[in-house]
Amino acid sequence: MKFYDRKTELETLHRNREQSKKSACFTVMVGRRRIGKTSLLLESVKGQKYLYLFVSRKSEPLLCTQFQKEAMEVLGLQIFGTITQFRDLFEQLLLFAAKEHYTLIMDEFQEFDNVNPSIFSDIQNLWDKYKDTAKINFIVCGSIYSMMMKIFENRKEPLFGRLTSKMVLQPFSVSVIKEILGDYHPEYTSEDLLCLYLITGGVPKYVCLLMEAEATTIDKILNRITLPDSPFLDEGKDLLVSEFGKEYGIYFSILQLIASGKNTQSEIDSIIEKNTGAYLVNLEKEYSLIVKNKPMFSRPESRKARWTINDNYLRFWFRFIYPNQSLIELGKYELLREYIHTNYETYSGLILEKYFREKIAESERVTSIGNYWDNKGKNEIDLIALNDLDKTALVAEIKRNPKRIDMNLLAEKAGSIKKELEKYKVELKGLSMNDM
Repeated sequence: MKFYDRKTELETLHRNREQSKKSACFTVMVGRRRIGKTSLLLESVKGQKYLYLFVSRKSEPLLCTQFQKEAMEVLGLQIFGTITQFRDLFEQLLLFAAKEHYTLIMDEFQEFDNVNPSIFSDIQNLWDKYKDTAKINFIVCGSIYSMMMKIFENRKEPLFGRLTSKMVLQPFSVSVIKEILGDYHPEYTSEDLLCLYLITGGVPKYVCLLMEAEATTIDKILNRITLPDSPFLDEGKDLLVSEFGKEYGIYFSILQLIASGKNTQSEIDSIIEKNTGAYLVNLEKEYSLIVKNKPMFSRPESRKARWTINDNYLRFWFRFIYPNQSLIELGKYELLREYIHTNYETYSGLILEKYFREKIAESERVTSIGNYWDNKGKNEIDLIALNDLDKTALVAEIKRNPKRIDMNLLAEKAGSIKKELEKYKVELKGLSMNDM
């Protein structure tokens, strides 16, 4: 698949590279696995001198031998003798940058914690020593979010405060998803687009896997992800077991409940039969996997919170794949597909609401966007988008089928928050599959 989008990120990386020609630049890029970090970084250094090092789980001497060889082949950096400690190699790389400018990329940087945790202190000491003389564009990236945040944002860690630039790579926007699907299937339907968004959430690797398999319609997409050799079946476990460690069982149970619609802590606690507050905080703050949604206009201290999984693929995996592991183990893939088809319409209606929130946030002048519900669970409004600069508000009802949109009922619901909306010029709108 050709390289899509990432214009803003490429501009940032280009600016950092130019800056590093005068003074050393240290950039960290964080993002979930499959988000396209490596592809983006390699795209950004096309035609430039760079050294790419992948940190794998090897012994430090073996890793150094590999890196030493690559530095010789790519940079022509001759280091006499065998290096067994990374600090010695890193020092040579910084000394080389005093003579010649280049970009140094270290992928899966957090894996140094498994190789030798003291490497982070070594990097800090050497960076502080040589950064004023080295003309180096130093970029590190990693996919285990919790570890990368700990390494660079925990005040007790040696690399805290050393960054020039921090980038958090997000999935493709809905406009880019539409562009890609249009390139591979110009006659796509709204149903095809919603299904691609629902499964991938714009994660480049997932989009690429489906497009290259010619899975460009809803039927082909759902069929492809449920084939016996589908990488989508094990992907959720592969992504998260290493994040959660020994406690992955309880985290998986919580995420399964949230994906099934049990989205308040009281509901989750009653089913798991323990206080899950600390786990929910970790999932939100440390792992960045769930978000706490509150009604628009609610006070900061409001307890009217609903949890949602913010990653579309993981939301789908915990709703349909993880609860049906027994079907997969029995090889009953056709029954798994039947289960997904049976529940697809209801589930996709909820994802359609998220789609429009992302689309409007991307394409319209809005300062805040969300939804609303009152204490009694009535007067639910699917989308409210505010522009505090222009004093305008969009209040929308979202349904798959436009015939099910009741504008009179929407007007009644908007009337229930008349006071909150009084300073805005309000537009009521119905949004359906026809508006994607």
